[in-house]
Amino acid sequence: MDRTVLAYVVYLLISVCLTVWVARTLSTNGRVFLSDVLHGDERLADAVNHLLVVGFYLVNLGFIALYLKSGHRIHDARGIFETLSVKLGVVLLALGVMHLGNVYVLNKIRRRGLMEREQFPPVDPDGHTQTPWSGSPKPAGA
Repeated sequence: MDRTVLAYVVYLLISVCLTVWVARTLSTNGRVFLSDVLHGDERLADAVNHLLVVGFYLVNLGFIALYLKSGHRIHDARGIFETLSVKLGVVLLALGVMHLGNVYVLNKIRRRGLMEREQFPPVDPDGHTQTPWSGSPKPAGA
């Protein structure tokens, strides 16, 4: 087998396995986070989690496929390791960036939800609040 083809096969196996592992880890641990972001709506959290995982697979597997081609022919074992280290390093960086991007967006959504919860008064209004310019207070039922 040609060494370049061998490097392609090893690259694809490792890259796809890493992508599946990261996606499963994010899906499992992200579900709890999504449930909190979505105020305990488990069905919606599962649906969003599934959509995020599908998008993660599409982007990363597409990147892996596009990055497969090597610009040069590999002549020895050293060339295999050098080519694999560069390609796998870039794939790992792409996986990390995708992960950080997902966490950033979900954290923004979570913060917005927390701010919305804080906008409601802690107690119900009592019907009337007197201000300095409103004159005499009126009964709540009048």
